[in-house]
Amino acid sequence: MKFLGLGRRLGAAVAGVMAAGLVLTACGSGDAESSGPTRTVKHAMGETKVPESPRRVVVLDTDKLDTLKSLGLTPVGSVLPGEAGGMPKYLGGEFAKVKVVGTTQQPDVEAIASLRPDLILGSKFRQEKFYGELSKIAPTVFTELVGITWKQNFLLDAEAVGKKAEGQQKLQAYEARAKELGRSLGDPARLKVSVIRFMPDELRQYGPDSFSGIVLRDVGAGRPKLQLLEDKSDKRMAPLSPERIADADGDIVFVAAYGEKAAQEQAKVTAGPLWQKLGAVKAGRAHVVDDEIWMTGIGVTAAGKLLDDLQKYLTPLAEK
Repeated sequence: MKFLGLGRRLGAAVAGVMAAGLVLTACGSGDAESSGPTRTVKHAMGETKVPESPRRVVVLDTDKLDTLKSLGLTPVGSVLPGEAGGMPKYLGGEFAKVKVVGTTQQPDVEAIASLRPDLILGSKFRQEKFYGELSKIAPTVFTELVGITWKQNFLLDAEAVGKKAEGQQKLQAYEARAKELGRSLGDPARLKVSVIRFMPDELRQYGPDSFSGIVLRDVGAGRPKLQLLEDKSDKRMAPLSPERIADADGDIVFVAAYGEKAAQEQAKVTAGPLWQKLGAVKAGRAHVVDDEIWMTGIGVTAAGKLLDDLQKYLTPLAEK
């Protein structure tokens, strides 16, 4: 009888191990059907079946972090830009606890798999070569480009997490606020708004197809002629020599820096004589802004905070 009881216990243990193995296989298969009802989402890499209501989302770019924040969700894992010091602070305390799984250029596939996600959101522009591996871990949805298509990206990611209607409402509310701000400025096009950014190894000026440029266009603000990048095929940004910093002048100048090395270069250049000669600097209208909001946020929440800055700094100019 003792041997019979032992056999039963061993049989139960083997069955348990087999069941656990099946669960682990399902978690790593990328098959969303194992977690309930699914929807088919068309995206940059084709079509993917995703869960009706994903609960464990991993994101592979900062715009997707902003998207989840905008929709009241928190990912279980996220990559970060190489120069980032941590999760973007403007997203709030709950995002500080999100597990970091590599960088935007080099996601850590093993770390992502260990989180057992039921949805992965990424970008073909940045992570196309990782798509095959990632899609074996969980249903994976990729947007096409970065920055210039931020509104379309937001709506696609909102669809992927099962909040398409809410995403449309959030985007429409942002656009309505941007237009209202423009109206409150009277003739915003007369205000020439310059946007520059210090990178670790170069200085850039930002054009009409950048994230900040699109927000400025939604408001109706004017831009310095050189920042329209009329002679460029890529109108998101262009390099700017520190020796030609005068080209960045405008009625108002917004300055951001990407990482500590860039911030050091910013301090050096803005303390120099060429910077001090800018009309906006002399008038006290050069403002340092949060790079996480103006440059890497690329979503509805960041756009709303960017509007806060524009309202704060442009309203006094419009009243003159």
